[in-house]
Amino acid sequence: MQTTPRLSATEPVIQPGCSIINSSFGAYCEVGTGSRILNSTFGDYAYCDRLADIANTTVGKFANIAAMTRIGPTDHPLRQAALHHFTYRSADYWPDTPDDAEFFAHRVSRRTVLGADCWLGHGVIVKPEVTLGIGAVVASGAVVTKDVSPFMIVAGVPAVPVRARFAPAVAERLLALAWWEWDHARLRSALPDFRTLEAEAFLERYEG
Repeated sequence: MQTTPRLSATEPVIQPGCSIINSSFGAYCEVGTGSRILNSTFGDYAYCDRLADIANTTVGKFANIAAMTRIGPTDHPLRQAALHHFTYRSADYWPDTPDDAEFFAHRVSRRTVLGADCWLGHGVIVKPEVTLGIGAVVASGAVVTKDVSPFMIVAGVPAVPVRARFAPAVAERLLALAWWEWDHARLRSALPDFRTLEAEAFLERYEG
């Protein structure tokens, strides 16, 4: 995905045409072309591909977010007489009327959380106040309306569990190992094993 040179490890790569508002990024992050990031934080190594739209979200380390995804999409006021945003973006219509600050504060408070090393496929939608567990996988086109357990694969509209990536004992061992907390040098040292070993063999080599 990277076409823009990385100036340093601490600076994110922001591809052309992005809108970044009130958001922050850890080391080795990247934001794909034309993406919009609002009120969000990216942990180290997290990235999104082109045309991602991410709002009010805590993105875990090493999160893998494909193109044209929508994370934490904002809602309209369902219980009022009108859905239209003239009710809260009022200054766009009447210069003497302020926007509804309380409505926007409520939107920002509804955080979506993406766990470390999760993978969101092309066109996924994750609703506000949903948490994806560490290592979870969301199939392309899914709409996630409920929390997803660590290392679970979900698919569909609405998304439902398909299968776990690992047996429960292996998942527990991976959570205990927490390789996503390793420093950059240790990740580099273990890179050949990340490339070649399946999870259980990797655990046997690095546990303890």
